[in-house]
Amino acid sequence: MRVEVFPERCIGSGVCALVAADVFDQREDDGVVILLDDRPPADRQESVYEAATRCPASVIEIHDRE
Repeated sequence: MRVEVFPERCIGSGVCALVAADVFDQREDDGVVILLDDRPPADRQESVYEAATRCPASVIEIHDRE
């Protein structure tokens, strides 16, 4: 799994950081997503999928075949 984010579309809801705190964080000034780990280990992947699904702005893209 490889994770990609598009911060320019982020609305700062924070769902990603709540669901997968080891993979996502937020900038302090505006809450925009920060990707901490673009290749999370297998035990984190379920939470990454959940974060991508729950993101209201759809800024998280998951590439499974890379």
